[in-house]
Amino acid sequence: MPTIALVTLVVRDYDEAIAFYTDALGFELVEDTDRGGGSRWVVVRPGGAPHGTGLLLARAAGETQHASVGAQTGGRVGFFLHTEDFARDHARMTAAGVRFLEEPRHEAYGSVAVFEDLYGNRWDLLQPK
Repeated sequence: MPTIALVTLVVRDYDEAIAFYTDALGFELVEDTDRGGGSRWVVVRPGGAPHGTGLLLARAAGETQHASVGAQTGGRVGFFLHTEDFARDHARMTAAGVRFLEEPRHEAYGSVAVFEDLYGNRWDLLQPK
């Protein structure tokens, strides 16, 4: 069965995005290849998930793409980061400067808190039950 390998996330700058996703969220840098003309193929993936869906960090080019940085999902939570240890990862991310928009909630489906990436895209940190 086919799988979703990558999801594109439009960013302002490759290096600041790499730093946020690797340092603050604990992702791994999978690939950073120069494509010429200032373009790079940059892929990050949650640490310890060698075969999961990765993010292709694509530097914005042009007015339309620059306007979409941080608003790719219209203000809704558009990305879901699953964890096996919510308390550990919430504490680590908070210490790394990740901005959570709410206190952790414990719902029927699991523990969750909404956070923003460095551009304002909304994510759920979620430990499913």
